[in-house]
Amino acid sequence: MEEIDIAVTGGKLRVVSWPGDGPVVLAVHGITANALSWTSVARELRGRVHLIAPDLRGRAGSAHLPGPFGMAAHIADLIAVSDHFGVERPALVGHSMGAFVVAVTAAAHDVGPVLMVDGGIALPVPPGIDIDTALHAVIGPAMRRLSMTFDDETAYLDYFRQNPALGDHWTPDLAAYIRRDFTGTGSSCNIEAIRADAHDMLTNPIPAPHPLLWAPRGLMDEPRGLYQHDQLTGVDAELIPDVNHYTILQGAGARRVADRIISLTT
Repeated sequence: MEEIDIAVTGGKLRVVSWPGDGPVVLAVHGITANALSWTSVARELRGRVHLIAPDLRGRAGSAHLPGPFGMAAHIADLIAVSDHFGVERPALVGHSMGAFVVAVTAAAHDVGPVLMVDGGIALPVPPGIDIDTALHAVIGPAMRRLSMTFDDETAYLDYFRQNPALGDHWTPDLAAYIRRDFTGTGSSCNIEAIRADAHDMLTNPIPAPHPLLWAPRGLMDEPRGLYQHDQLTGVDAELIPDVNHYTILQGAGARRVADRIISLTT
């Protein structure tokens, strides 16, 4: 694994690269996540592709980047990453909000195959709902932590451990992912970036005719996940059993995600 800074509008975007012998795949994380959410998938890929995951604008190593925020900014940043690596039609994979990012990028540019992981399909939110209200309803503690302060790294990790979707599936990779987000007092996430992305994701969803891997359990390991079967009529959707919104990527589901990446790119 290596870290690279890539020139984008307003400064440098931090990117994590797991080199490999196969095609380039750009991997996009969720709304309050960071590039290291892809570590488990990278390990399962075993160098069969070159996996490249940015810290999205307003998060972790890219937290310093200014607005404007939202899907258009992410599209431009992904194209800048693709250009940096000399790839004209990169394969794209996105988790959660990142699945919406790859879907809108594919709609705007000629890219390679696209895979969505527990995201990318319009969520059922009431019209006109306040964005912060929607964020608290959909992502819960991931949103609450953005306004919280923590005494130290141990307290920050403990906050995540309290979520059964994470604490019951704790790994060193998960701890490293969480540490990447910690500033010394709280989360690196820029709340204005989060709001702009949520606005675009929740109010302007686009048709996403791409394969979807989805989790039966939710962000608190509750038995109802982001999606239900009746929401996925006509979608090329594969249910990954016994995973939640996080472990589909960072736990038991990582191998299946890696296998689908390989099948789409070879």
